[in-house]
This record gives sequence, structure tokens and C-alpha cells, in this order.
Amino acid sequence: MTLVEHIYEFRRRLGFALLALVAGGVLGFLWFNTRVGAIPPLGDLVTGPYCAIPPEQRFTAGDGSECKLLQTVPFEAFMIQMKVGLTAGAVLFSPVWLYQLWAFVAPGLYSRERRYALVFVSLASVLFATGAVLAYAMVPYALELLTNFGGESFDTWFTGDKYVSFVLSLLIIFGVSFELPLLVVMLNRVGVVRYAQLAKWRRGLILVFFVFAAFVTPADPFSMIALAGALTLLFEIALQIARLNDRKKDRRRAAEGWDGLADDEAAPFEYTPSSVEEPDGAGPRGSPRRDGTDDVT
Repeated sequence: MTLVEHIYEFRRRLGFALLALVAGGVLGFLWFNTRVGAIPPLGDLVTGPYCAIPPEQRFTAGDGSECKLLQTVPFEAFMIQMKVGLTAGAVLFSPVWLYQLWAFVAPGLYSRERRYALVFVSLASVLFATGAVLAYAMVPYALELLTNFGGESFDTWFTGDKYVSFVLSLLIIFGVSFELPLLVVMLNRVGVVRYAQLAKWRRGLILVFFVFAAFVTPADPFSMIALAGALTLLFEIALQIARLNDRKKDRRRAAEGWDGLADDEAAPFEYTPSSVEEPDGAGPRGSPRRDGTDDVT
């Protein structure tokens, strides 16, 4: 394809991806207040962690039986519904827009690179979803602890926009952090880091995980310990995968016999040049061709 054809192809794939995101956003917007069979409304899923904390620590309307968030500015509820709907739609329709990205990139890859890319995308999606689910499970404990900091001096009532932003940021932080083992395995496979180096840095890296978790999570021990513990466990799994990969590489190098070579010894390559077959109808080298020219001319 020419450069102009590549640009047209990119525009076409980008258009399909945007259409998928818009369709997902419309679906998520409608799902916000609509129950789909046994699946609760999206709004109930978002406010579920907030409603799980004790009633005396949250805003209650009327007789206190309902759990609601505060709307302090006009159209705040509409914007929240749109934000949550777009996020949910992007997740639900991710196979569509990810396929458009893949369809644009795949023609330039070899078959082996395509296989690695598919494995990478699949594992990255699973790890991100696992981190987001763990964050969703930790939100009620974090909210309950954070609302107790004020004691008897404060009543903590969450506005809808602040609460939704808090939950979404926590989901994204946990999801992105769970990509750590995949990054470690990729760096090991391409030879950037080895198991011996990672094992030597293990204690320092675990300390970094806890410091990182303390900075990116809310000021509660539950979220910090959950994120740091999960990162430590996933790093240990990636470490063992790197160990097996290094063992396999070392066995292959030992079988080739290159590690035992001296510095001034030539590598055991095959130095015999291969012969070039003459095409059909060609005469001996140096003889004139039908057009009257020889090899020199």
C-alpha cells in the first residue's frame, strides 16, 4: 500500500472504532437506569460500594431506606450517567475497536509477531479486568474507613461527580497496575532483564510496590495492602516464568556450544559459500548473451 492508501485505511479503521465507542456509549447510557434480565442497572452497580457502607455514614433521603448520591449542580446527574455509560460502553465494545486497531497493524507483522501480539492483548485484557474487579471489591472498605476520619465533627456526604470519579480512578489504577507481570515477562523474553537480576532486586522491588500503592490509592490500609500484595504475588509469578525462560535459553546455548568458546575463537558458522544456479537458457559465465552483452557489460 502507498502512504495515501495507508492514511485512507487508518481513517476507515478509526471511523469504525469511533462508531463502536459511540454505540457502546448509547447502550451504556440506556443501561444506567434499566435492568437487563438478571443484570442490575448500571447505576446500581456504580453506587453499590457506596450503599454498602453503614447508613449513618452516608446521605439518606426521606425515611433513610434509599441510598442516593447528592447532585449539587444542574445536569450533574446527566453528565455522570453519560460518563459512566461511555466507560461501560468502551469496555463492552472493546473487542470491536480493538479489532479495528489489530486489522490496521496486523498486515505489517510476521505470523510469529501476530501470535505474540494476540497473546499479549488477551493477557493484558484479563489482567486489567482482574485488577478492576479487585478494586471494586475494595471500594466499600475504603469508603467506610475514610468516612470515619472525621469522627463526630463531620458528616460525609458524597456528591455524585466526586464519588464516580473516585471509583473510576481506583478501577483504572488497579487495572493498569496489574499489567506489571506482563511487562516483566516481555522484558525477559526480549533479553532486557534476566531472572538473576530480578531475583537480586526482589526485596527492593517489593518495597517499591508498597510505596507505589501508598501513593496511588486512597489513605486507607485496605486498598494499599490489597494493591501491594497483588503486585507482589503477580511479580513473583512473572519471576518464576522468567526463571523457566532463562533455563530454556541456557540449555539451548549450551547445546549450540557457543558459551564455551574463547574470546579469540571464531563462532562455528558455516563459511562455505553457496553456489548460484544459472537460469535456464543461460550460457557459461562470461559468454555473450543473445543481446550481444557479457557479464561485464
